[in-house]
Amino acid sequence: MSQPDDSAGLNDGYVYRERIGAASVGRTALAHLTGAYRHSTEEEWRARFVRGEVRLDGVTATGDELLQAHQELCWHRPPWREGVTPDSFELVYEDASLLAVIKPSGLPTLPSGGFLKNTLLSFVRLRWPEASALHRLGRATSGLVLFSRTHEAAAKLSRNWREGDVEKRYRALSDGVAAQASYDIHAPIGLVPHPVLESVHGATEKGKPSHSHATVLERRDGQTLFEVRIHTGRPEQIRIHLAYIGHPLTGDPMFASGGLPREREPGLPGDGGYLLHAETLAFTHPLTGERLRLQAPPPAGLRMAMEA
Repeated sequence: MSQPDDSAGLNDGYVYRERIGAASVGRTALAHLTGAYRHSTEEEWRARFVRGEVRLDGVTATGDELLQAHQELCWHRPPWREGVTPDSFELVYEDASLLAVIKPSGLPTLPSGGFLKNTLLSFVRLRWPEASALHRLGRATSGLVLFSRTHEAAAKLSRNWREGDVEKRYRALSDGVAAQASYDIHAPIGLVPHPVLESVHGATEKGKPSHSHATVLERRDGQTLFEVRIHTGRPEQIRIHLAYIGHPLTGDPMFASGGLPREREPGLPGDGGYLLHAETLAFTHPLTGERLRLQAPPPAGLRMAMEA
């Protein structure tokens, strides 16, 4: 009788690399990794050293080494079984230089947070190996993602993005009934404390300038359906900004009113449970100069009564 293949469904593993900075000079390799990556305990990091998974400047490390500036520290993470995700997407636009697809909720855009193969980028590259994502949506966020197929298109669109030529509109369902018809939100976004990850992005005066404009589409029983246009692209910007004005996304496990992590057992950035959808993407085509406006129909929970 054949034995089951324990490697079935595993990815290929990954090497996490970092260059040692001044703040870690003189610390042991074990202390550095334990302090910098709090998703794992000291015992878990020690076991990785014992298994020979950590290398310092190419040499297998024990964990007791005193770190020096500019050394390269690498964790060779063995293959692992990734979480279940959707494995499909919808093509909205395609030409020789660009692709636009609709990402389903639950699928990471790029490798991160324990996902390496089960990502939108990986699935898109099965058909278009040359494709590169020009931006990203959070794992729980659905909607439009734009890819370049050539270096020229990537360079021009990236410049247009920095110059504000790209228009992005989202739909979001929030807690509470909005008192105003619209909100112009300028709360700066930067790193704030988190009990598990040490820090995450949130609303803070020490953060980077950020700008969103939220318009009420529909008021519901205890909820508000917003259209949100973002003028900057900070991490978790819509989640943070709507929470900042007292309307956190319904079901958001991490952000509370005020735009900071919940005081008790806040979730992690990749956790889902909320409805956020990238509905509209408008931009100037990098080769033809044509103004394109792409649409992704919202999921059922984000449709207005007149659209149902």
